[in-house]
Amino acid sequence: MQENIHNYDDLLKMLDSFLREPAPFWDEFFSDRDRSVPIFVNAPDENLVSYVEMGRITPGKVLELGCGPGRNSIYLAEQGFEVDAVDLSKTSLDWAKERADERNLTINFLHQNIFDFNSEQGKYDFIFDSGCFHHIAPHRRMSYIDIIDKSLKEEGYFGITCFLQGGSLGGSDISDWEVYRKGSLMGGLGYTEERLRKIFHSLKPIEIRRMIDKTHSENLFGASDLLTGFFQK
Repeated sequence: MQENIHNYDDLLKMLDSFLREPAPFWDEFFSDRDRSVPIFVNAPDENLVSYVEMGRITPGKVLELGCGPGRNSIYLAEQGFEVDAVDLSKTSLDWAKERADERNLTINFLHQNIFDFNSEQGKYDFIFDSGCFHHIAPHRRMSYIDIIDKSLKEEGYFGITCFLQGGSLGGSDISDWEVYRKGSLMGGLGYTEERLRKIFHSLKPIEIRRMIDKTHSENLFGASDLLTGFFQK
């Protein structure tokens, strides 16, 4: 491959090569299922469950970005949603499929980079992201927002769970420029309510709050060092 920049896509790919963890990184990450990683628990995010139980979202078409082992997609499918779930890691998708099969659930798992995902205009009633956004470099945020804008129906909803800036689970407190000076996301970028409002300014914020801590016995995932947001197009 010639290392020349002729257009905007070439520029994005060059920056990706310096900052994005490749598929083999995530395959290795998900390969040890006994590893002590909070998101490996087979339970949905407490904020996602609250959106369903409060009637903020009702069964329809859902897109999950960076679904990992599928815990949130599985919950949504159980609630009657039609789910498309995208992830870069085949290892995580294999795990997710096993979990879904154990419950006789039909979920459309897609082994793809989210930036290669091509959705129909306004296809989804709800888009959810738990843990993907904070691993996205600043130069890809515009592409990410484009996915939301194109894929989400008018008056559809977008939900997110991400690192809280300075939180104990991750959430580096560095500027976007510093990402490129360091050549690293420092494990994942941290966000505040103000930053989420600015980044997703084209959407109407309905709720932005810290996650509520949950225990394993509650069959919910919740950690107060994560930030959640719920928006409407």
